[in-house]
Amino acid sequence: MGKIIITEKQLENVIRTIKEEHKEGSYMAKQQLFTIATLAYKMWEMLEDEETLEDWMETKIAQSEQSISSVVKSFMYDEAEERMKGNNQIDLDDLVIGK
Repeated sequence: MGKIIITEKQLENVIRTIKEEHKEGSYMAKQQLFTIATLAYKMWEMLEDEETLEDWMETKIAQSEQSISSVVKSFMYDEAEERMKGNNQIDLDDLVIGK
């Protein structure tokens, strides 16, 4: 199966649906996700287009992206797996979030 591309708005809708279906959640995980999102956005704003980071910083960012992507894909897969039937199954490993 080829790559599946969804927009940020579609991703937000999926996340909203999952949240509505599962009101109970992990308080600590929500706090940690908020911190990650806030700090990442702040650094994104501060970072100039042509600015370079030290190698260890780029490595940590790449590792963080892989970790978050794995968690989100697993979370989404667990929720979507029950809804998918027949030959219309989606391989979430092929999911591309963004453009």
